[in-house]
Amino acid sequence: MTRFAPVALIAGIVITPLTAQQPDIRTPYTGRFDLTLTASDGRKLPSWLEVQKSGNAALVGRFVAVVGSARPIGKIDYANDTIRFAIPPQWEGGSGDLRVEARVAGDNVSGTVTMPDGTQLPMTGVRAPALKPPAHVQWGRPLKLIGTDLAGWRVFGGPNQWSVVNGVLSNAKGGGNLATNANYADFKLHIEFRFPAGGNSGIYLRGRHELQIEDPALGVVATEALGAIYGFLAPSDPVYKGAGEWQSYDITLVGRELTVVLNGKQVIVEREIPGPTGGAIDSNEGMPGPIFLQGDHGPIEYRNITIAVGN
Repeated sequence: MTRFAPVALIAGIVITPLTAQQPDIRTPYTGRFDLTLTASDGRKLPSWLEVQKSGNAALVGRFVAVVGSARPIGKIDYANDTIRFAIPPQWEGGSGDLRVEARVAGDNVSGTVTMPDGTQLPMTGVRAPALKPPAHVQWGRPLKLIGTDLAGWRVFGGPNQWSVVNGVLSNAKGGGNLATNANYADFKLHIEFRFPAGGNSGIYLRGRHELQIEDPALGVVATEALGAIYGFLAPSDPVYKGAGEWQSYDITLVGRELTVVLNGKQVIVEREIPGPTGGAIDSNEGMPGPIFLQGDHGPIEYRNITIAVGN
């Protein structure tokens, strides 16, 4: 009788029992993290990190700093519960790399972000919530968000340049941003907008995810163009109009699942928003947030803004 050993050798390949496989030591480091940096004056600055496995032993990822888009991380060093990486500067001042050192302890991270100018900012964070969409959403009656004045809105981050005239909400020049006093979780938002030549603005969903508005003539990359979630999701089709023309967004956000209709055509269909974009109001993704309109870049006009809230 032929007896077989516990480990079989077939064509030069050793097959060992699954129980002999070692756990991947990278697993505790992986995931998405909502981060908060603390400035020297005490201001809380939102940020975001994603860590992924690559191949047998590497970690890679993406990072969103206080401003700008998600940047790829080509290599993340890891050991003793700590990750470290460096990426080139984007819109920050200074010429050095942006460096991150963070300790991962379960669902929490803490550490330091060294900005390109050498400034060190303490950092804390938590694993980002899944925000899985419910199986069914019942939508309420659409409500108007703009009346005859700025009632229901607040200006922050700069001087007020906003006004309402004949139902049109206008930002005369670069100044403060404009946010609803109310916060929203799941919603359907209709909004019409018009920008001048070279115009640049954005609509922050829950105050954290920028849906870009920018003159297509500027020729930016797809993930930073009109119809994009800035730095994350590119629109599928350039159905935009030119400067000086009224255009429309119809936006549905349920959990992280986003659908965007630009000028009557779906350009993002049930896509997941990975995390906050640069310029977010905060990084607390598990909470409802406002609709906020970017006002620091220059003139922009809006009209016919309505929102229906999901239950």
